[in-house]
Amino acid sequence: MDRRRFLGSSLAAAGGAVLSGRGLHAAGSGPRGEMVEPAQVPGVVPQAETERARFPDGFLWGTATAAFQVEGAWKEDDKGESIWDRFTHTPGKVKGGTTADVACDQYHLYPQDMDLAKRLNQKSYRFSISWPRIQPSGTGAPNMKGVDHYSRFVDTMLERGLRPFCTIYHWDLPQALEDKGGWPNRDLAGYFADYAGILAKHLGDRITIWAPFNMPWTVAYMGYGVGALAPCRTNFDDFLKAAHTLTLAQAQALRSIKAASSKATVGSAYGMCPAYPKTGSDADRAAAARYHAMNNVFFLEAAMKGSYPKAFVGEPPFDRMGVKPGDEEIMHAPLDWVGFHYYTRRIVSDASHVQAFSGGGFSGTEIEADPATGRDPYTRFRAEMPTEGPLTESGLEVWPRGMYDLVTQISREYNNPMIEITESGCGYLDAPYEKENGRVPDTRRIEWFRQELAELARAIADGARVRSFHAWSLIDNFEWANGHTERYGLIYVDYRDQKRTVKDSGLWYGRVAATNRLV
Repeated sequence: MDRRRFLGSSLAAAGGAVLSGRGLHAAGSGPRGEMVEPAQVPGVVPQAETERARFPDGFLWGTATAAFQVEGAWKEDDKGESIWDRFTHTPGKVKGGTTADVACDQYHLYPQDMDLAKRLNQKSYRFSISWPRIQPSGTGAPNMKGVDHYSRFVDTMLERGLRPFCTIYHWDLPQALEDKGGWPNRDLAGYFADYAGILAKHLGDRITIWAPFNMPWTVAYMGYGVGALAPCRTNFDDFLKAAHTLTLAQAQALRSIKAASSKATVGSAYGMCPAYPKTGSDADRAAAARYHAMNNVFFLEAAMKGSYPKAFVGEPPFDRMGVKPGDEEIMHAPLDWVGFHYYTRRIVSDASHVQAFSGGGFSGTEIEADPATGRDPYTRFRAEMPTEGPLTESGLEVWPRGMYDLVTQISREYNNPMIEITESGCGYLDAPYEKENGRVPDTRRIEWFRQELAELARAIADGARVRSFHAWSLIDNFEWANGHTERYGLIYVDYRDQKRTVKDSGLWYGRVAATNRLV
């Protein structure tokens, strides 16, 4: 098989490219260093390719976090309640019964964390701002205690040579706005634009790179369609309305930011999974294209072209979405760069003729666990995470090739835009080991990143314009409904005393950042 050949093929009538599900087979090593036979390691990247991988001069190595997951200080300095505060304080919602009231206490410990990022040769830090810290009720005059905190935080990043990369909304909606209807309420687009303008006014002299939303599809579908995440509503019409409000908010925020800051560039932080058809049938290929249109580029297409992609079977349900005349002009707000996350892939099959629609089952980092039904009567596909490759301890399939396929697909479909990889990482539970002098020997994470980054380097060599990679995450943190049961950090956090210990993977990533090679 020619690894240099991209296996996607266009299916324009269905609204996007479809990827092949074929994988790669080569010998590798297991978690303890033992050799594993090729047939046991599907998708692995040959060692020779990781050794050849190079990144361009000036490439921005970074890490990412989210305010709710790391800050703690949940009601300090007049911060308002968020939907995730409400969620975590509700018994039965979070594994282990933990909350993010303290989390990693980065609200107080951010100088220490930025010192560690500098030690690891990082050049970019993607963080988010908590909306209820800035506007406790979601509207009105800013809470200057919150503004001043983030101003000091940004100054600390700059002093350490880090580019502040600001995600304006990473899921922590003020509870007061949820009480007004949440994202299905079209009014939130205007509220969000006001909030974005406040941030750009006070911080836009130092922050030049902004992403309005983290994973807007997840906000709408997981929060309002299937109730897997806060605010746990289960109404498909609410999902459709929320998706359209988020589209309008994305565009209006872009305009607010640029009106307040001449230095601003605005892009995105979308969650994406490459979609591979389950079979070679036209129906499965069309279903994979619908998945790509809905899950990957629904909001990107709206921004770039002022229209939604072909994500639905038949006519789009614009009435149920709340689309009004003139909305296409509002939606159209071309991004300066495109950002997206990559964790794993999906296998997609057609569900045009099934009668049962359950919305799918979700766990972990959006593992779609119920392929027995169609997701919904509008998109009519089944999506599942395969288990051909090995699984991380968070339950996600390891499939490095997906990074190459996704980067090249987005490059091809959107005229080779500037790309930022806004998140990518893996969950393993390695902890400090006394017999290794307190080191965290997380060799599986090193190998995960080594192989995925080799595929990213290959995409760059083949012409993709990628300028950054942000590992998820700088530090272990509160993983939403999974609480403290997962660890994604390059730095281990002992939640009992907040002690930070750089893992072997963090030290390795620091060497990569210094050399632009997968050392």
